[in-house]
Amino acid sequence: MSAGPVVVAGAGDVGLRFARLRLARGEEVIGLRRREGEPIAGLRWLRADLSRGEGLAALPRRAAALVFCAAPDVREEAAYRALYVDGLRRAIDACDPARVVFVSSTAVYAQDAGEWVDEATPARPPAFNGLALLAAEQGLAARPLATALRCSGIYGPGRGALLRKARGDQPGARRWTNRIHAEDVASAISHLLDLAAPPPLLLGNDDLPALEQDVLAWLRAREGLPPLPPVAPGLATGRRVANARLRATGWAPAFPDYRAGYASLLSGPGV
Repeated sequence: MSAGPVVVAGAGDVGLRFARLRLARGEEVIGLRRREGEPIAGLRWLRADLSRGEGLAALPRRAAALVFCAAPDVREEAAYRALYVDGLRRAIDACDPARVVFVSSTAVYAQDAGEWVDEATPARPPAFNGLALLAAEQGLAARPLATALRCSGIYGPGRGALLRKARGDQPGARRWTNRIHAEDVASAISHLLDLAAPPPLLLGNDDLPALEQDVLAWLRAREGLPPLPPVAPGLATGRRVANARLRATGWAPAFPDYRAGYASLLSGPGV
Protein backbone atom coordinates (compact mmCIF):
# COMPACT_ATOMS: atom_id res chain seq x y z
CA MET A 1 0.00 0.00 0.00
CA SER A 2 1.14 3.58 -0.64
CA ALA A 3 2.88 5.64 2.02
CA GLY A 4 0.75 7.81 4.29
CA PRO A 5 -1.92 7.31 6.93
CA VAL A 6 -5.09 5.26 6.72
CA VAL A 7 -8.06 7.54 7.36
CA VAL A 8 -11.16 5.98 8.94
CA ALA A 9 -14.16 8.24 8.37
CA GLY A 10 -16.80 7.30 10.88
CA ALA A 11 -14.69 5.39 13.39
CA GLY A 12 -17.47 3.66 15.28
CA ASP A 13 -17.79 -0.07 15.97
CA VAL A 14 -16.72 -1.38 12.55
CA GLY A 15 -14.25 1.43 11.99
CA LEU A 16 -12.45 0.80 15.28
CA ARG A 17 -12.30 -2.94 14.67
CA PHE A 18 -10.68 -2.20 11.32
CA ALA A 19 -8.35 0.41 12.84
CA ARG A 20 -7.04 -2.07 15.38
CA LEU A 21 -6.19 -4.51 12.58
CA ARG A 22 -4.06 -1.90 10.81
CA LEU A 23 -2.52 -0.53 14.01
CA ALA A 24 -1.36 -4.07 14.83
CA ARG A 25 0.63 -3.90 11.58
CA GLY A 26 2.36 -0.71 12.62
CA GLU A 27 0.45 1.58 10.26
CA GLU A 28 -0.56 5.16 10.98
CA VAL A 29 -4.32 5.44 11.43
CA ILE A 30 -6.44 8.59 11.76
CA GLY A 31 -9.99 8.30 13.06
CA LEU A 32 -12.63 10.90 12.13
CA ARG A 33 -15.60 11.51 14.41
CA ARG A 34 -17.67 14.46 15.50
CA ARG A 35 -16.58 13.70 19.08
CA GLU A 36 -13.22 12.24 19.94
CA GLY A 37 -13.37 8.53 20.74
CA GLU A 38 -11.71 6.35 23.34
CA PRO A 39 -7.91 6.55 23.61
CA ILE A 40 -6.32 3.76 21.59
CA ALA A 41 -2.57 3.38 21.38
CA GLY A 42 -1.35 4.62 18.00
CA LEU A 43 -4.72 5.96 16.84
CA ARG A 44 -4.86 9.69 16.11
CA TRP A 45 -8.28 11.23 16.55
CA LEU A 46 -9.53 14.18 14.51
CA ARG A 47 -12.83 15.86 15.28
CA ALA A 48 -14.72 16.37 12.03
CA ASP A 49 -18.27 16.63 10.77
CA LEU A 50 -18.44 14.83 7.44
CA SER A 51 -21.91 16.12 6.59
CA ARG A 52 -20.85 19.74 7.03
CA GLY A 53 -17.23 19.40 5.99
CA GLU A 54 -15.99 20.83 9.27
CA GLY A 55 -12.56 19.73 10.52
CA LEU A 56 -11.46 18.05 7.29
CA ALA A 57 -8.81 20.68 6.63
CA ALA A 58 -6.73 19.08 9.40
CA LEU A 59 -6.30 15.91 7.34
CA PRO A 60 -2.97 15.28 5.60
CA ARG A 61 -3.03 16.19 1.93
CA ARG A 62 -2.26 12.61 0.86
CA ALA A 63 -3.51 9.43 2.52
CA ALA A 64 -2.67 5.84 1.76
CA ALA A 65 -6.33 4.91 2.08
CA LEU A 66 -9.74 6.22 3.07
CA VAL A 67 -12.19 3.83 4.71
CA PHE A 68 -15.65 5.42 4.80
CA CYS A 69 -17.89 3.59 7.25
CA ALA A 70 -19.91 6.42 8.75
CA ALA A 71 -23.61 6.28 9.63
CA PRO A 72 -26.14 9.14 9.84
CA ASP A 73 -27.65 10.18 13.16
CA VAL A 74 -31.19 10.37 11.78
CA ARG A 75 -33.07 8.38 9.17
CA GLU A 76 -33.88 11.25 6.84
CA GLU A 77 -33.18 11.69 3.15
CA ALA A 78 -31.29 14.97 3.58
CA ALA A 79 -29.07 13.45 6.28
CA TYR A 80 -28.23 10.44 4.12
CA ARG A 81 -27.29 12.53 1.11
CA ALA A 82 -25.29 15.01 3.18
CA LEU A 83 -23.25 12.20 4.72
CA TYR A 84 -22.87 9.62 1.96
CA VAL A 85 -22.85 11.72 -1.20
CA ASP A 86 -21.42 15.04 -0.01
CA GLY A 87 -19.43 13.69 2.95
CA LEU A 88 -17.66 11.02 0.93
CA ARG A 89 -16.75 13.54 -1.76
CA ARG A 90 -15.46 16.02 0.81
CA ALA A 91 -13.34 13.38 2.56
CA ILE A 92 -11.78 12.30 -0.74
CA ASP A 93 -11.07 15.88 -1.73
CA ALA A 94 -9.48 16.59 1.64
CA CYS A 95 -6.96 13.72 1.75
CA ASP A 96 -6.70 12.49 -1.88
CA PRO A 97 -6.43 8.81 -0.87
CA ALA A 98 -4.59 6.31 -3.04
CA ARG A 99 -7.30 3.74 -2.16
CA VAL A 100 -10.90 3.95 -1.01
CA VAL A 101 -13.22 1.43 0.60
CA PHE A 102 -16.78 2.69 0.95
CA VAL A 103 -18.98 0.58 3.22
CA SER A 104 -22.33 0.60 1.44
CA SER A 105 -25.37 -1.63 1.90
CA THR A 106 -27.50 -4.24 0.18
CA ALA A 107 -30.36 -1.76 0.73
CA VAL A 108 -29.67 -0.74 -2.88
CA TYR A 109 -31.56 -3.88 -4.01
CA ALA A 110 -35.33 -4.09 -4.37
CA GLN A 111 -35.70 -7.89 -4.67
CA ASP A 112 -38.21 -9.22 -2.13
CA ALA A 113 -39.33 -12.68 -3.26
CA GLY A 114 -36.39 -14.83 -2.14
CA GLU A 115 -34.17 -14.03 -5.13
CA TRP A 116 -30.40 -14.33 -4.98
CA VAL A 117 -28.55 -11.04 -5.54
CA ASP A 118 -24.90 -10.57 -6.46
CA GLU A 119 -22.67 -7.91 -8.00
CA ALA A 120 -24.31 -8.36 -11.41
CA THR A 121 -27.83 -7.80 -10.08
CA PRO A 122 -29.15 -4.37 -11.12
CA ALA A 123 -29.46 -2.01 -8.16
CA ARG A 124 -32.88 -0.34 -8.03
CA PRO A 125 -33.18 1.15 -4.54
CA PRO A 126 -36.75 1.17 -3.25
CA ALA A 127 -36.15 3.88 -0.62
CA PHE A 128 -34.13 7.06 -0.04
CA ASN A 129 -31.40 5.35 1.98
CA GLY A 130 -30.51 3.01 -0.87
CA LEU A 131 -30.72 5.85 -3.38
CA ALA A 132 -28.20 7.92 -1.39
CA LEU A 133 -25.83 4.97 -1.03
CA LEU A 134 -26.03 4.18 -4.74
CA ALA A 135 -25.33 7.82 -5.61
CA ALA A 136 -22.26 7.72 -3.39
CA GLU A 137 -21.08 4.53 -5.08
CA GLN A 138 -21.53 6.13 -8.49
CA GLY A 139 -19.32 8.98 -7.37
CA LEU A 140 -16.50 6.46 -6.92
CA ALA A 141 -16.98 4.76 -10.29
CA ALA A 142 -14.18 6.53 -12.12
CA ARG A 143 -11.69 6.40 -9.25
CA PRO A 144 -8.95 3.72 -9.43
CA LEU A 145 -8.45 1.37 -6.47
CA ALA A 146 -11.87 2.24 -5.03
CA THR A 147 -14.29 -0.41 -3.82
CA ALA A 148 -17.90 -0.20 -2.69
CA LEU A 149 -18.51 -3.00 -0.19
CA ARG A 150 -22.27 -3.60 0.05
CA CYS A 151 -22.81 -5.20 3.43
CA SER A 152 -25.93 -6.95 4.60
CA GLY A 153 -27.18 -6.70 8.20
CA ILE A 154 -24.17 -6.08 10.46
CA TYR A 155 -24.38 -7.71 13.88
CA GLY A 156 -22.10 -8.33 16.84
CA PRO A 157 -21.64 -7.19 20.45
CA GLY A 158 -24.04 -4.39 21.26
CA ARG A 159 -26.27 -5.23 18.28
CA GLY A 160 -28.79 -7.57 19.86
CA ALA A 161 -32.05 -6.69 18.08
CA LEU A 162 -32.59 -10.18 16.69
CA LEU A 163 -31.82 -11.84 20.00
CA ARG A 164 -34.28 -9.56 21.77
CA LYS A 165 -36.85 -10.50 19.15
CA ALA A 166 -36.15 -14.19 19.76
CA ARG A 167 -36.87 -13.71 23.45
CA GLY A 168 -40.33 -12.36 22.62
CA ASP A 169 -43.46 -14.28 21.73
CA GLN A 170 -43.54 -13.81 17.95
CA PRO A 171 -42.24 -16.69 15.76
CA GLY A 172 -40.74 -14.42 13.13
CA ALA A 173 -41.54 -14.61 9.46
CA ARG A 174 -40.89 -16.61 6.34
CA ARG A 175 -38.44 -13.92 5.27
CA TRP A 176 -34.89 -14.42 4.05
CA THR A 177 -32.38 -12.58 6.21
CA ASN A 178 -28.72 -11.86 5.59
CA ARG A 179 -26.03 -10.83 8.01
CA ILE A 180 -22.32 -10.31 8.49
CA HIS A 181 -20.49 -10.06 11.81
CA ALA A 182 -18.88 -6.67 12.51
CA GLU A 183 -15.51 -8.40 12.89
CA ASP A 184 -15.88 -9.89 9.42
CA VAL A 185 -16.72 -6.49 7.93
CA ALA A 186 -13.50 -5.12 9.43
CA SER A 187 -11.44 -8.04 8.14
CA ALA A 188 -12.97 -7.69 4.66
CA ILE A 189 -12.08 -3.99 4.51
CA SER A 190 -8.52 -4.70 5.60
CA HIS A 191 -8.25 -7.51 3.06
CA LEU A 192 -9.40 -5.24 0.24
CA LEU A 193 -6.70 -2.71 1.05
CA ASP A 194 -4.09 -5.42 0.57
CA LEU A 195 -5.26 -6.47 -2.89
CA ALA A 196 -3.22 -5.22 -5.83
CA ALA A 197 -6.37 -4.67 -7.90
CA PRO A 198 -9.51 -4.76 -5.75
CA PRO A 199 -12.85 -5.12 -7.58
CA PRO A 200 -14.90 -1.91 -7.70
CA LEU A 201 -17.96 -3.62 -6.21
CA LEU A 202 -18.35 -6.50 -3.76
CA LEU A 203 -21.08 -7.86 -1.51
CA GLY A 204 -20.29 -8.51 2.14
CA ASN A 205 -22.29 -11.35 3.67
CA ASP A 206 -21.71 -14.56 5.56
CA ASP A 207 -22.09 -17.93 3.83
CA LEU A 208 -25.66 -18.68 4.84
CA PRO A 209 -28.72 -16.53 4.18
CA ALA A 210 -31.43 -17.89 6.47
CA LEU A 211 -35.14 -17.55 7.07
CA GLU A 212 -35.88 -15.34 10.05
CA GLN A 213 -38.11 -18.00 11.59
CA ASP A 214 -35.22 -20.48 11.56
CA VAL A 215 -32.77 -18.02 13.14
CA LEU A 216 -35.22 -17.12 15.91
CA ALA A 217 -36.05 -20.78 16.56
CA TRP A 218 -32.34 -21.62 16.87
CA LEU A 219 -31.72 -18.71 19.23
CA ARG A 220 -34.64 -19.73 21.45
CA ALA A 221 -33.39 -23.31 21.59
CA ARG A 222 -29.90 -22.11 22.56
CA GLU A 223 -31.39 -20.08 25.39
CA GLY A 224 -33.58 -22.92 26.61
CA LEU A 225 -36.81 -21.18 25.67
CA PRO A 226 -39.85 -23.18 24.52
CA PRO A 227 -40.56 -23.33 20.78
CA LEU A 228 -43.11 -20.94 19.35
CA PRO A 229 -46.07 -21.94 17.17
CA PRO A 230 -45.06 -22.64 13.56
CA VAL A 231 -45.24 -19.88 10.99
CA ALA A 232 -48.10 -20.11 8.54
CA PRO A 233 -47.01 -21.62 5.22
CA GLY A 234 -46.51 -19.40 2.22
CA LEU A 235 -43.93 -17.94 -0.11
CA ALA A 236 -40.83 -16.49 1.49
CA THR A 237 -40.08 -12.79 1.11
CA GLY A 238 -36.73 -11.02 1.32
CA ARG A 239 -33.63 -11.76 -0.73
CA ARG A 240 -30.51 -13.88 -0.45
CA VAL A 241 -27.09 -12.22 -0.70
CA ALA A 242 -24.26 -14.12 -2.41
CA ASN A 243 -20.69 -13.61 -1.16
CA ALA A 244 -18.92 -15.73 -3.82
CA ARG A 245 -17.06 -12.84 -5.46
CA LEU A 246 -15.68 -11.54 -2.15
CA ARG A 247 -14.65 -15.06 -1.16
CA ALA A 248 -12.95 -15.48 -4.55
CA THR A 249 -10.57 -12.64 -3.64
CA GLY A 250 -9.21 -14.77 -0.80
CA TRP A 251 -11.34 -13.50 2.07
CA ALA A 252 -13.25 -15.86 4.35
CA PRO A 253 -15.57 -14.97 7.24
CA ALA A 254 -14.55 -15.93 10.77
CA PHE A 255 -18.30 -16.38 11.45
CA PRO A 256 -19.62 -18.19 8.34
CA ASP A 257 -23.23 -18.41 9.51
CA TYR A 258 -25.61 -17.14 12.17
CA ARG A 259 -24.94 -20.16 14.40
CA ALA A 260 -21.23 -19.39 14.64
CA GLY A 261 -21.80 -15.68 15.11
CA TYR A 262 -24.53 -15.86 17.72
CA ALA A 263 -22.83 -18.70 19.59
CA SER A 264 -19.89 -16.36 20.15
CA LEU A 265 -22.22 -13.61 21.37
CA LEU A 266 -24.22 -15.82 23.71
CA SER A 267 -21.01 -17.03 25.35
CA GLY A 268 -19.70 -13.51 25.98
CA PRO A 269 -20.78 -10.05 27.14
CA GLY A 270 -22.33 -7.30 25.13
CA VAL A 271 -25.42 -8.85 23.53
